[in-house]
Amino acid sequence: MNARFPDFRLGKVLATSFTGTLSERQGDAVERIPTPQRLVDWLAVSGLAVDSCTPAQLDLAQELRESIHAVATAAATGDALPASAVQVINDRSVQGRAAAILTPEGERRWQLGSASSVEDALGVIAADAVSVIAGERDGRLALCASPTCRAAFFDTSQSRTRRWCDMNTCGNRQKKARFNASRRENPGAAELTA
Repeated sequence: MNARFPDFRLGKVLATSFTGTLSERQGDAVERIPTPQRLVDWLAVSGLAVDSCTPAQLDLAQELRESIHAVATAAATGDALPASAVQVINDRSVQGRAAAILTPEGERRWQLGSASSVEDALGVIAADAVSVIAGERDGRLALCASPTCRAAFFDTSQSRTRRWCDMNTCGNRQKKARFNASRRENPGAAELTA
């Protein structure tokens, strides 16, 4: 039986994209990496290809994802960073083996060794989380304004006032809900504008 999984929601920031592998956290949660192979797929499209993944490695990845989400949420709201989640991020970061390389286009990419493992890829994700949460990048951590999502994301917009983790999903869903609510409250308004 070939199961159809939800699409990945990829962003420009590796660590917060990784936390997006579990969406709708405050509603009907959508797990986007429910199997070891699905994690291998996500790592590949994120530039961190590995050959295989075990169920135990998937557990490590999901623990890291939830730790990054907890720390990013605390940072976005100005709360104290949860010590146990910080420890998971630090542990994964120091256990990974990867090198930053410069591409001909002048961009930094991560290169895993020839015998790379999921732990090496998780080390890259953890290191990215450290740089984002420590404020080493131009932008700010924020939480999605969707009441069912509340995903942590990294806002690099010029005004730093972005409200949605993803405009194509959460943003459009909220705009549609407001539009439908206004039509219910004032049904004649749509006919007047037509």
